[in-house]
Amino acid sequence: MQQSPKKLGLTAKIFIGMIAGIITGAFLQFLFDDSGDLQFSVFGIEVSTYAVLVEGIFHVLGQIFINSLKMLIVPLVFISLVCGIANLSDPSKLGRLGGKSVALYVATTALAITVAMVAAIIFQPGAGVDIPSDATYAAATAPALSQVIIDIFPSNPFAAFTNGKMLQVITFAVLFGVAMAMSGEPGKRVATLFDDLNTIVMKLVTILMNLAPYGVFALLAKLFAQIEVSTIFALGKYFALVFGVLLFHAFVNYSLILKLLSGLNPMPLFLKMRETVVFAFSTASSSATLPITLETATKKLGVSNSVASFTIPLGSTINMDGTAIMQGVATVFIAQVFGIDLTLSDMMMVVLTATLASIGTAGVPGVGLLMLAMVLAQVGLPVEGIALIIGVDRLLDMTRTAVNVTGDCMVACIVGKSENEFNSAVYYDPEAGVADEEVDLDDFESTSIHHKAD
Repeated sequence: MQQSPKKLGLTAKIFIGMIAGIITGAFLQFLFDDSGDLQFSVFGIEVSTYAVLVEGIFHVLGQIFINSLKMLIVPLVFISLVCGIANLSDPSKLGRLGGKSVALYVATTALAITVAMVAAIIFQPGAGVDIPSDATYAAATAPALSQVIIDIFPSNPFAAFTNGKMLQVITFAVLFGVAMAMSGEPGKRVATLFDDLNTIVMKLVTILMNLAPYGVFALLAKLFAQIEVSTIFALGKYFALVFGVLLFHAFVNYSLILKLLSGLNPMPLFLKMRETVVFAFSTASSSATLPITLETATKKLGVSNSVASFTIPLGSTINMDGTAIMQGVATVFIAQVFGIDLTLSDMMMVVLTATLASIGTAGVPGVGLLMLAMVLAQVGLPVEGIALIIGVDRLLDMTRTAVNVTGDCMVACIVGKSENEFNSAVYYDPEAGVADEEVDLDDFESTSIHHKAD
């Protein structure tokens, strides 16, 4: 009997969508320019094929996909974190979770920018780069540290939900979960409701993941149809160095940290992060990728929900390893372009400022360039130099987001292992979580029919 052909898995479909989107976008950029070389008439109106595809179809599909992911962030974080905190058997464990998570995120960020600056000093990416006479950049104002601390605590939790203030959502979820755990029978009844809600929201994540190949295709097709390839070539040495250090930090530094602090083989981590990395690369947003990152940590990597629901949302907000690498290379690059020598004390100040700023500017729009402006001002470098690298920052932003989400899951594994909230069998099982990615429409139909019969 002939066997039916094996269906493509979700991972393969997402990778196909990514490659197809890159090829399609590159082909459109080669075939058309922004004015649209190929015109056609609709009801007497001239329409550009380029505009219809890139600014129309691809833009709409991509934004719907991103908005759908963002739609899940606040309910997923709040419900999952409340469930995790309420199920903690030892209340003192919450303080350990927070301390370990923040310490690891800060330490990896400091390591990232240190490695980046050493690499930039060795390879000299700014040597021989001409300074454009019109290079300007207006730096946004960074919030005061006191205001950052105040803003962690919401005056109105519903406003925090509406505005997506993740640190405030995390704070309220932790307090709500603690109060629920201390409330006896009423708390247990509400905890049952939250467990059911968590199951439903995670199923919604699975549904959206099955639409990911189309969303990834649309996002990358639009990006590669618009990206300025000439800019990348002009800053080729800078681009290649940042990209290379990002890969080094992800595969070498993370492997060593994971092995030393948990004893785990890093290979399963990288293999199981494939889908999450593609999501992060496509959206260039750790927050938008958060639902997928959390599902990967719990269902594929074996981290318990009580740990992952705390460390992953916190990491998506304050973990800035990829951004720190960009800042390290960019600082040395701009200094070399303007012919300014950085002293050892200047370099140490860059490391300290960028590491602290990774927490202090969490959640601020355009956080990468804002942090870089703070770093440059701290060591007396011209902030206008940021204008030199903006042209290639979009593509690098996608790559450093992929590094950030990998770091989030690595920290979750280490913290989970140290707290005995980790399932090694799931971590080493290559098929773990794969079955959960499938959406069974037949089951939906049979359930619907059953309800109608009742």
